[in-house]
Amino acid sequence: MERLAPLYQAHIAELSQRSDTILAQQGLDGMVIHSGQPQRIFLDDMDYPFKPNPHFKHWLPVIDNPHCVLLIRPGHKPALLFYRPVDFWHKVPPLPTDFWTEFVDLQVIEKPEQARALLPASLANFAYIGEHPEQASEWGLTRINPKPVMDFLHYHRAYKTDYELACMRIASEVAVCGHEAARDAFFGQKSEFDIQLAYLCATQHGENDVPYGNIVALNENSAILHYTKLQKTAPEQLRSFLLDAGASFHGYASDITRTYAFDPQSKFAELVATMDSHQQALIDTITPGMRYTDLHLAMHQRVAQMLRQFDLAAGSDEALIANGVTAAFFPHGLGHQIGLQVHDVGGFMQDPQGTHLAAPDEHPALRCTRLIEPGMVVTIEPGLYIIDSLLNNLKGEASSMLNQAGIDALRPYGGVRIEDDIVIHSDRVENLTRDLGLA
Repeated sequence: MERLAPLYQAHIAELSQRSDTILAQQGLDGMVIHSGQPQRIFLDDMDYPFKPNPHFKHWLPVIDNPHCVLLIRPGHKPALLFYRPVDFWHKVPPLPTDFWTEFVDLQVIEKPEQARALLPASLANFAYIGEHPEQASEWGLTRINPKPVMDFLHYHRAYKTDYELACMRIASEVAVCGHEAARDAFFGQKSEFDIQLAYLCATQHGENDVPYGNIVALNENSAILHYTKLQKTAPEQLRSFLLDAGASFHGYASDITRTYAFDPQSKFAELVATMDSHQQALIDTITPGMRYTDLHLAMHQRVAQMLRQFDLAAGSDEALIANGVTAAFFPHGLGHQIGLQVHDVGGFMQDPQGTHLAAPDEHPALRCTRLIEPGMVVTIEPGLYIIDSLLNNLKGEASSMLNQAGIDALRPYGGVRIEDDIVIHSDRVENLTRDLGLA
């Protein structure tokens, strides 16, 4: 990981510049960024899996250690209070010696309550960034997640540093290995549960390491957008497989979806190939300055074409879209920003002050309305599904446009989704997924 060191140095410099700017604007002396605290399961003696504050892991790759505190002040190195308890019940985190440690002032605390003595005597003019306001109040912090600070930081998080892009490339590389193993398990006629095990083994991730719960769906389960049930017995007849799964590296996520037909000569295989072609063609149209909303709307035109091509519905592009038919087959957004979080923050922000531009009323599930600019990383994930509850809601002219025979034929396959993670550069689009060879 030596190659990450110079990138990390520039990353810290960029984050410091951003923080200095907003602190000066708000007249603040600094920020206290809390990694978080474990949350105890109700009426139990165990905790839920710990997930750190994304603002904390934006500064450094400490992704599994609660009770840490990061002190950010203009003109100072970031100061890390690293929690390392004396404990014989659990594995104690090792003292960090990685590439990033030379860029922070590191002090060890053995108990959470030791943190306060190592912070400035007065924190009245500091902002607390974290999810535990009661802890902030105990330390004397009154500016808790101030909105102007949060808006500024969330807006700028869309623009990735070279260090962040390097981490995301590695996360994509790991996920591609998992996807290839899962694909092979599907064609080996394994169950959803066994496919999940193949994925986790290939990525060397545990279930709590992946950035989100893997969607491993066979046959009609592919039409359940966030399906996570994992059947332990394979269906008697395998028809289709949809895998939406990512990986994590240093706190950064990848998010990839592929759909496969068990019979390569089936009409469903043709549908998958057509969706794949449209997805790539849409990506080829992306240039800086476009609004993400327009990409989403352009995909609905392509979905309308597919509905006619595969005898699922009849009508012009305009009529199928205006009557909500394409939205019934493609009910989610085209994609989202990605980075420290799978669905990264700031997707609706139009400026550092947090001006909000909502998704169109006709497409409320869209997660991003921003202008596309260099440095951004977004997903492009069009889909087409047979979801009876949505199709049954279509009435009048919209209902008359449906071809029930075509819908009935596709229903046992569930649906199709294709998703890549892409980086916007000033002169090109980098496909983090396909550049690694995943078809």
